[in-house]
Amino acid sequence: MHTYRIGEAAALMGVSVDTLRRWVDSGRLSAERDEQGRRIIPGPALAAFAREVASGTDRDHPGSSARNRFSGIVTEVILGDVSAQVEIQAGPFRVVSMISRESAEELKLEPGVPAVAVIKSTNVVVETP
Repeated sequence: MHTYRIGEAAALMGVSVDTLRRWVDSGRLSAERDEQGRRIIPGPALAAFAREVASGTDRDHPGSSARNRFSGIVTEVILGDVSAQVEIQAGPFRVVSMISRESAEELKLEPGVPAVAVIKSTNVVVETP
Protein backbone atom coordinates (compact mmCIF):
# COMPACT_ATOMS: atom_id res chain seq x y z
CA MET A 1 0.00 0.00 0.00
CA HIS A 2 1.34 3.40 -0.97
CA THR A 3 1.46 6.04 1.77
CA TYR A 4 2.00 9.79 1.66
CA ARG A 5 3.66 12.16 4.06
CA ILE A 6 1.63 15.21 5.06
CA GLY A 7 3.46 17.51 2.61
CA GLU A 8 3.05 15.11 -0.29
CA ALA A 9 -0.66 14.67 0.42
CA ALA A 10 -1.15 18.44 0.67
CA ALA A 11 0.54 18.96 -2.71
CA LEU A 12 -1.64 16.28 -4.34
CA MET A 13 -4.79 17.85 -2.87
CA GLY A 14 -3.71 21.37 -3.89
CA VAL A 15 -3.90 22.72 -0.34
CA SER A 16 -1.44 23.97 2.26
CA VAL A 17 0.21 21.64 4.75
CA ASP A 18 -1.70 23.47 7.50
CA THR A 19 -5.04 22.72 5.82
CA LEU A 20 -4.19 19.06 5.45
CA ARG A 21 -3.10 18.87 9.09
CA ARG A 22 -6.41 20.44 10.15
CA TRP A 23 -8.29 17.80 8.16
CA VAL A 24 -6.31 15.06 9.93
CA ASP A 25 -6.66 16.69 13.37
CA SER A 26 -10.42 17.07 12.93
CA GLY A 27 -10.81 13.44 11.87
CA ARG A 28 -11.95 14.22 8.32
CA LEU A 29 -8.90 12.41 6.93
CA SER A 30 -7.32 9.41 8.61
CA ALA A 31 -3.58 9.24 9.25
CA GLU A 32 -1.21 6.75 10.80
CA ARG A 33 2.28 7.02 12.29
CA ASP A 34 5.36 5.57 10.62
CA GLU A 35 8.36 4.06 12.42
CA GLN A 36 9.78 7.55 13.07
CA GLY A 37 6.49 8.79 14.49
CA ARG A 38 5.66 10.98 11.47
CA ARG A 39 2.07 11.09 10.31
CA ILE A 40 1.43 9.34 7.02
CA ILE A 41 -1.72 9.07 4.97
CA PRO A 42 -2.61 5.68 3.46
CA GLY A 43 -3.07 5.99 -0.31
CA PRO A 44 -6.57 4.47 -0.35
CA ALA A 45 -7.72 6.85 2.42
CA LEU A 46 -6.36 9.87 0.53
CA ALA A 47 -8.03 8.71 -2.69
CA ALA A 48 -11.39 8.26 -0.96
CA PHE A 49 -11.09 11.66 0.70
CA ALA A 50 -10.16 13.32 -2.62
CA ARG A 51 -13.30 11.84 -4.22
CA GLU A 52 -15.41 13.06 -1.30
CA VAL A 53 -14.01 16.58 -1.53
CA ALA A 54 -14.43 16.67 -5.32
CA SER A 55 -18.03 15.47 -5.20
CA GLY A 56 -19.10 18.84 -3.79
CA THR A 57 -17.44 20.83 -6.57
CA ASP A 58 -18.17 21.36 -10.24
CA ARG A 59 -16.85 17.86 -10.93
CA ASP A 60 -20.37 16.52 -11.33
CA HIS A 61 -22.12 18.45 -14.04
CA PRO A 62 -25.44 16.86 -15.01
CA GLY A 63 -25.69 18.76 -18.27
CA SER A 64 -22.52 17.27 -19.73
CA SER A 65 -21.00 13.86 -20.34
CA ALA A 66 -17.50 15.27 -19.74
CA ARG A 67 -16.25 14.70 -16.20
CA ASN A 68 -12.83 16.34 -16.36
CA ARG A 69 -13.43 19.94 -15.33
CA PHE A 70 -10.73 22.37 -14.22
CA SER A 71 -11.89 25.71 -12.84
CA GLY A 72 -9.33 28.46 -13.15
CA ILE A 73 -8.41 31.84 -14.52
CA VAL A 74 -7.55 32.78 -18.09
CA THR A 75 -3.90 33.82 -18.20
CA GLU A 76 -3.41 34.35 -21.92
CA VAL A 77 -5.40 34.54 -25.15
CA ILE A 78 -3.68 34.63 -28.52
CA LEU A 79 -6.12 35.44 -31.31
CA GLY A 80 -5.35 34.23 -34.80
CA ASP A 81 -7.32 34.80 -37.99
CA VAL A 82 -9.47 31.69 -37.43
CA SER A 83 -8.46 30.18 -34.11
CA ALA A 84 -7.45 31.29 -30.63
CA GLN A 85 -5.04 29.78 -28.15
CA VAL A 86 -6.42 30.05 -24.62
CA GLU A 87 -4.35 29.36 -21.53
CA ILE A 88 -6.03 28.68 -18.17
CA GLN A 89 -4.26 28.30 -14.85
CA ALA A 90 -6.35 25.89 -12.77
CA GLY A 91 -4.65 25.60 -9.40
CA PRO A 92 -1.23 24.15 -10.12
CA PHE A 93 -2.31 23.01 -13.59
CA ARG A 94 -1.81 24.90 -16.85
CA VAL A 95 -4.38 23.99 -19.50
CA VAL A 96 -3.93 25.21 -23.07
CA SER A 97 -6.70 24.90 -25.64
CA MET A 98 -7.15 25.81 -29.28
CA ILE A 99 -10.67 27.07 -29.96
CA SER A 100 -12.25 29.10 -32.71
CA ARG A 101 -11.65 32.83 -32.63
CA GLU A 102 -15.42 33.28 -32.79
CA SER A 103 -15.88 31.22 -29.60
CA ALA A 104 -13.16 33.16 -27.77
CA GLU A 105 -14.81 36.43 -28.72
CA GLU A 106 -18.33 35.21 -27.78
CA LEU A 107 -17.06 34.07 -24.38
CA LYS A 108 -15.19 37.39 -23.98
CA LEU A 109 -12.04 35.51 -22.97
CA GLU A 110 -9.18 37.68 -21.82
CA PRO A 111 -6.59 37.47 -19.03
CA GLY A 112 -8.24 37.61 -15.62
CA VAL A 113 -11.58 36.10 -16.64
CA PRO A 114 -12.68 32.99 -14.69
CA ALA A 115 -13.12 29.94 -16.91
CA VAL A 116 -13.60 26.19 -16.74
CA ALA A 117 -11.63 23.84 -18.98
CA VAL A 118 -13.89 20.90 -19.78
CA ILE A 119 -11.93 17.98 -21.16
CA LYS A 120 -13.29 14.87 -22.82
CA SER A 121 -10.76 12.73 -24.57
CA THR A 122 -10.50 9.24 -25.95
CA ASN A 123 -6.74 9.24 -25.30
CA VAL A 124 -5.35 9.97 -21.86
CA VAL A 125 -1.77 9.12 -20.95
CA VAL A 126 -1.25 8.11 -17.31
CA GLU A 127 2.29 8.22 -15.93
CA THR A 128 3.76 7.54 -12.55
CA PRO A 129 6.38 9.87 -11.09
